[in-house]
Amino acid sequence: MGDGKTASGVTGLLIDWSKGDQQALDRLIPLVYNELKSIARRHLRRENSDHTLQSTALVHEAYLRLVDQNRVHWQNRAHFFAVAGQLIRRILVDHARRRLAGKRGGTLRRLTLDEVASPSGSKVDLLALDEALTHLSAMDAQQARVVELRYFAGLTVSESAEALGISPATVQRDWTTARAWLYRQLSGPGSHAPRAAH
Repeated sequence: MGDGKTASGVTGLLIDWSKGDQQALDRLIPLVYNELKSIARRHLRRENSDHTLQSTALVHEAYLRLVDQNRVHWQNRAHFFAVAGQLIRRILVDHARRRLAGKRGGTLRRLTLDEVASPSGSKVDLLALDEALTHLSAMDAQQARVVELRYFAGLTVSESAEALGISPATVQRDWTTARAWLYRQLSGPGSHAPRAAH
């Protein structure tokens, strides 16, 4: 995600922004906008073709929530995209819940077995994934965070390690273990059942 020069520039601007420099935020957004839009497009490609959320709207919503994070002491670019990944997950899940409620019991296509292993897959039931990640977080919060960083924020193994303050080997191990667990959760008996609207 980005070259070294851009990454160091983003980190410097984040630190300045954390110290109260609002001009740093103005300079930061053009540097991260394309990456945020790329993350948004990737997630929306996994949605059903009748989804109503556009990538620009998703980026703008994420941006508004990011600039509202005034209590975050930004550490670096990886930290920024880790928080962005959390926010994008929440936005997508909230949107999926509203759509499901509007359809009165309709369902989203389920996560396929390959999609947990490879985020480039086609469609995903965000509600099922969110529910599974919530369960995983209760058992192993770090594994759930690794999935969030790799899947929702699109961070590499190295960037995820930097964001979490752990080794790349630990991230890779957690990613492999979490994917196997999600595979079982999302493809097991009853995984095709419709979800109740909230």
